[in-house]
Amino acid sequence: MWTLNVYAKTLDYPSLPQDNPYEKKIAIVKTKDNYSTQEIERMLKKYKNLTIRTNFHEIFNGFSVEGHLGEIQKLKKEQAVEIVSEVQTYSAEEENPVQLIGADPISSTLQNKSKPLTGKGVKIGVIDTGIDYQHPDLRKNFKGGWDFIDKDKYPMETVGKGVKNTLHGTHVAGIIAADGKIKGVAPNAEIIAYRALGPGGTGTTEQILAAIEQAIKDKVDIVNLSLGSEVNGPDLPISAALNKVVEKGIIAVAAAGNSGPLDWTVGSPGTASKAISVGASTPNIKTDYIEIDDKKLILNNMKNSVDWNSFSALEMMDGGIGEKENLKNAKDKLALIKRGGITFTEKVKNAISAGAKAVLIYNNEAGPLIGSLEQELSIPVAGITKKEGLLISEKMKKGSLFVKIESKWEKDILADFSSRGPVTTTWDIKPDILAPGVVINSTVPGGYMALQGTSMAAPHVAGACALLLEAHPNWKPEEVKAALMNTAKPIMDRENNRYKVYEQGAGRIQVDEAIQANTLVMPGSLRFGKFHLVDQLHEHTAFITVKNVGNTLEKISFAIPKKQAGISWKMPFSFSLQAGETKKLPITMRLDRHVVQKNLQDGVIEMVAGSQKVQIPYLYVLEEPNYPRVMGFELTKNSKEKTYEYEVYLPGGAEEFGIALFDKESLTFVQFLDWKKNVGRGLLKTKISKKNFPAPGNYLMIVFAKKSGKEDEIKSELTIPAGKKYE
Repeated sequence: MWTLNVYAKTLDYPSLPQDNPYEKKIAIVKTKDNYSTQEIERMLKKYKNLTIRTNFHEIFNGFSVEGHLGEIQKLKKEQAVEIVSEVQTYSAEEENPVQLIGADPISSTLQNKSKPLTGKGVKIGVIDTGIDYQHPDLRKNFKGGWDFIDKDKYPMETVGKGVKNTLHGTHVAGIIAADGKIKGVAPNAEIIAYRALGPGGTGTTEQILAAIEQAIKDKVDIVNLSLGSEVNGPDLPISAALNKVVEKGIIAVAAAGNSGPLDWTVGSPGTASKAISVGASTPNIKTDYIEIDDKKLILNNMKNSVDWNSFSALEMMDGGIGEKENLKNAKDKLALIKRGGITFTEKVKNAISAGAKAVLIYNNEAGPLIGSLEQELSIPVAGITKKEGLLISEKMKKGSLFVKIESKWEKDILADFSSRGPVTTTWDIKPDILAPGVVINSTVPGGYMALQGTSMAAPHVAGACALLLEAHPNWKPEEVKAALMNTAKPIMDRENNRYKVYEQGAGRIQVDEAIQANTLVMPGSLRFGKFHLVDQLHEHTAFITVKNVGNTLEKISFAIPKKQAGISWKMPFSFSLQAGETKKLPITMRLDRHVVQKNLQDGVIEMVAGSQKVQIPYLYVLEEPNYPRVMGFELTKNSKEKTYEYEVYLPGGAEEFGIALFDKESLTFVQFLDWKKNVGRGLLKTKISKKNFPAPGNYLMIVFAKKSGKEDEIKSELTIPAGKKYE
C-alpha cells in the first residue's frame, strides 16, 4: 500500500543514470541554410551509424535522421546545424453545432446575394488517421491525398487491426465537409487527406512534418491538425512548421488538446503562434446533475456507461475505493466511490456485482474527474470533483442521503477537458478561439458516431475558414484568423463568471458575424510580455493593425480597459479609416510593481468601429509564473496484467523526472523505481513490473520533476509487506 504524506525535509538522491549512447533514435535536424542532399550526406559521412530518412525544404531547411543517440547528440555541434529535436509521438485527440456557430446555409449567405456559402472551391488538407473515402457522405468531396504510413495514394483509415482500427480522421473530415445524411460546416469544400497517424491513432513528428510538407506542395488553402502532443512549447518542429505554413499563405488550424482543466496544458501544435488554436465548448446539450445543499453537482458521464434515467430518488452509500468488501450494502443504491487503488472499470464491475443502480466516482485531487471505462457496462457512471465527493461523504455520515438525478439544457460552457494556456516561454494566449467539441455526431467508417474533444472543435473552425475564404477569396490567413477572433462570443461559466482569456481565447466562433465584419484588428490577441520585479520602468507596448475591409468610412475608438489597481493604459485616440485603409497603432500598459502581485493578469481591450464592437484579449506575465512542475501522482495495481501503473501530471514537462525510494528509518537512498529524461508535458502513465520493486519494508517515495531551474517534489510512503514482493 502507499499513502500520501508531506515531509518538510528535502532529501538528496543521485543523478539520473546516463542515456544509452547506442540506443536507436529518430531526430529532426534543422539546418541554417538550404543544403542539397549531397551536402548533407558529406556532413554525415563521419557518423557511421546515422541514416538520412526525409529531406525538408518547404516548412524549414533540414532533414530527419535515424541512428545511435550518441551520434545524434554530436550533430548539435555541427556548424551547419541550428536545432536537433528528437522525434515526439503525436496522437489523435479524441443544438446542431453547425447552426450554433452560425455556419448553416441560411446564416452564411453572402450580403446582397441569395446564394449560400458552402466552401465551394476551397481545398482543406486533413492531417490525421486517414479517411474512409468510400463513405457515402464523403466520397463526393474526397479529392485524393497520400498515406505516409503505407506509402501509397490511398489514405484509408486503419482497418483489420482490431483494437488498433481508427476512425478519427473520418470523423474530423465529416465535421468539415460531409454532404449526405450529415452536413458538415462547408459541405462543398474539397478534402485532401494525409494519413500521418497509423494503427491506434499515433504517429511521429517525422510523419506529420512530411504530411505538412506535402500539403504545401499540393497547394491546399487550409490544413487541419486534430492531433496533439504533451509538450507546451512554441518551438517544437511541428509548431514551427505550422508558422511556416501560414507564412506561405495557408491557414493552419490545430486542436488545443484534451488535457484541461488546469492552466499550462495546451500542447503542440496548438502552441504555434500563427496557427488558429481551438479549444472546445459545449453545443446545446443535456447536462445531468444532482443537487445537495442547493448546489448543483455536475455529473461528468464516463464513456462506455449507460445514460442516466430520471431516478425518482436513490439512496447513496459509501463505497470506499470500490473493492468488493466496500460494496456489500450497495444493492439498489447509488455508490459513491473514491478514485484510486483499482481501475474505474474494476470499481464499477464490483458495484454491479453488488447490485448497485449507479456509481459516482470522485477525484482524489483537485479538479473534475473525466474518465472512461475499458468496456461497455450496464449502469450509469459519472465523475465528480474531490470537493464534491467529500461534501457527499460528510452528508452521509449524518444519516441516510437520498438524491434525484436531474438534467438541464445548456450551451457555451467550456469543456473541462479542453486544454488551457498560456504557452510557456512566449506567454501567448492559447487557445485562440472555441468551437463545439462535446458530443459531436459525424461520419465514421461504416456509419456515424458522436465523439468529443478539441479534435472535434478544430474542424468546425477549418470549415468556418472555408466559408470565409469563399466569401473573401483575397483574405490572407491572418485576416481570416482576425475575423473569427474579432467576432467571437466570450462565454461564461456556470456561475456567470467570464472564463480567462488563456482558457477561451476570444470566445466561441460566430461565422456569420465574421463573414460580415467590416473592420479587422490584427493580431486578435495581445501579450505584453514578461514584467520583471527588478525593472525600474514597468512599461510595455504592443502594436495592433486596424484594417477597414468594408466599403465605407469607419470611425474607430477605444475604451479604457476595466480599472485594475496598479495598472494604467495609454490608448490610441479616435480616428477614421477609409475603405481599404490600414493603420498600425501602439497600446501601452504601465504597471506599478509595488501594487500588482498577480503573476498572470488577463483582460480585454474594447474597440468600436461603427456598429461593430471588437474585444481584444490581452495577457501579461509578472516574473516567471510559478506553475508546479509535478502533481497528481498515483500508483495503482492492474490485476488483469499483474503489473503496477503510475500516473503523474507534468504541467510543463520535465528535463528530469524520477521516483526515488529511501529507507524510511535511515533516509538512505535505495533505488529509482523509475526515471526519465526530457519528458513531454501532460499526463505520464507508465507500467512497472513487480520485479522492479525492492525487498519488503517501509520506504519514503519522492516523485520529482526538474524544469528550467526549478524542482518540485511529491512525497509519499510505500509499504511492501514482509514475505513477498509488492503486490
